[in-house]
Amino acid sequence: MIQGRQWTPTSDHNLKSDRVLLARLKRRTLVIGGGIVGLCCAYHLLKSGHAVTVVDRGPRFDGASCGNAGGIAKAEVIPLAAPGVVFQVPGWLLDPLGPLSIRWSYLPRLAPWLYLFLRSSPRARLEAGAMALARLLEPALDDHRSLLKEAGLTGLLREQGSLYVYRSARNLAAEQDGWALRRRLGVRFTKLDRADIEDREPCLGPRAQVGYHVEDWAHYTDPRALVMGIADLVERSGARFVAATINNLDAAGGRARSARTDRGEAITFDNLVIAAGAWSSILSKKLGEPFPLESERGYNTTIPDPGVRINNYVAFADDQFVMTPLSVGLRVGGAVELAGLETPPNYDRAKALAKRAQQYVPDLNTEGGREWMGHRPSSPDSLPVIGRSVRFANVFHAFGHGHLGLTMSATTGRVIADLVSGRAPDIDVAPFRIDRFT
Repeated sequence: MIQGRQWTPTSDHNLKSDRVLLARLKRRTLVIGGGIVGLCCAYHLLKSGHAVTVVDRGPRFDGASCGNAGGIAKAEVIPLAAPGVVFQVPGWLLDPLGPLSIRWSYLPRLAPWLYLFLRSSPRARLEAGAMALARLLEPALDDHRSLLKEAGLTGLLREQGSLYVYRSARNLAAEQDGWALRRRLGVRFTKLDRADIEDREPCLGPRAQVGYHVEDWAHYTDPRALVMGIADLVERSGARFVAATINNLDAAGGRARSARTDRGEAITFDNLVIAAGAWSSILSKKLGEPFPLESERGYNTTIPDPGVRINNYVAFADDQFVMTPLSVGLRVGGAVELAGLETPPNYDRAKALAKRAQQYVPDLNTEGGREWMGHRPSSPDSLPVIGRSVRFANVFHAFGHGHLGLTMSATTGRVIADLVSGRAPDIDVAPFRIDRFT
């Protein structure tokens, strides 16, 4: 039914007129950001009957969504700002190629974010953040499965858990508080000794002594193919894609009205979703809603012919890096760098990761490795920003997922579509408000 009359076209002319009428009745929703989170928002909005335009700064298929480690990390419920982390930071920073680096010239701009990071580390705040993340992560795998089925991409997902390995039982014991919190929040894992690790990963050398097999984990064999496939699904479903940068957002009367691109195009909309990854806070600030977002710059090296077989996604807990067996090679990634959006990459960090991997996999061939750096949008408390604007009734936020953007993408898209469509989501989004630091 359309406005009280039955849709029964009697001619081609009437059919065309009714299609135009249906298009006009749809709510026009602009999604800023064509990464995995923005695409999932677009997909669920299309399913909810919205007319969707996706604007992305481009180039397409070249962002953090495509170059990441490919993990669906349902078990990653512990925020990075944990108690005691402040005592580890100096040691990390003294190692020029260690797991954390700060460009000192960027420190004055970074200082407010670091202050909020440290303020988020007390035990009570950690546990509250972990509970919020656990609720958001609980449906992650189910939401990915549904999306993959619709897109015809189920063959990309491997559901075999992951391995967390440590150099010693003492190092593992030092992190028991975190593992106990994971267990209380429903994460399933089994302890492994050296023999168990050898059985699961024969190519891991004696440096990997103990660890856990974590059941609540999966990984994609090609993150780039996933993003391309979902983008194709969104486009087939009727979304319009615009390759541009949004320069201005216009608002009046408690509602955002239009966006203007760097090419001079004005895009009007009924609803706006900001899902632009590490660039999102630039946009939210234009609407009077600043948020302390930083680029958690991640590096990796993808080795096309590693000369060894790695069977599982493996996290090396002591040295803060991971390995993922992909269809395009073995990806070795990690190495957080805080240096903003404009500083040129330091690919020595990617090279260092490959060298560290050889310490655990002695027969690893690193020749021909392709180095990469991506901007992961990071909040001080490791929680994303998901929900309605506090200033504008028709603006919604979907950013700040840090290293869990791929993991949370499908669920975030579903929650955003519920909010935009006026439905109550099945996840409490109060912990993810944009104004939680004000």
